[in-house]
Amino acid sequence: MLLSLVGKERLQRILQRMFDTEEFLSPFGIRSLSKSTGQVFANVGGRDVSIEYEPGESRTGLFGGNSNWRGPVWFPVNVLLADKLRTLGRHYGDSFTIEIPTGSGTQCTLVEAADLIDNSLTRLFRPVDGKRPADGDRIESSDSPLWREHPTFSEFFDGDTGEGLGATHQTGWTALVAHLLNPRLPADPCWA
Repeated sequence: MLLSLVGKERLQRILQRMFDTEEFLSPFGIRSLSKSTGQVFANVGGRDVSIEYEPGESRTGLFGGNSNWRGPVWFPVNVLLADKLRTLGRHYGDSFTIEIPTGSGTQCTLVEAADLIDNSLTRLFRPVDGKRPADGDRIESSDSPLWREHPTFSEFFDGDTGEGLGATHQTGWTALVAHLLNPRLPADPCWA
């Protein structure tokens, strides 16, 4: 909803950064923190701490050793972004385009931008050379065929590799992939 609160020019600038591969755009969706974010320092409770981009597993014990919102791709945020881009695309029409990825020279409508996000998310679950990016090494090395042959629904995904992280049975929000993969459902999630 916040994207609808800004004018066309500011929206253009926001999306320019969002679809920059050196910032938020990953092959697997939109990262939760810009890849180009340097270290940010703060004093918390008399202790100096820093936060920086971490695409996957945390490199520190900060926040319980969980990188959560410091770079990984989160399914619900990406689905909401794609949905809002479709809504804005219906409002602005084909006259409003953005360059995706930033610096490529390729212009896309907002609806096409939403499709790109959806396709990035489904890429996590589609096998490439017999392996799904979301499975990562921890599933691939499992002795159980149940783990190797069926997808897991991770809590969030590495912003660079797409490897599933956090809880592996997060069938709540990550199960939204079923909506994105089901060809019988309308391409546009707005049924109004």
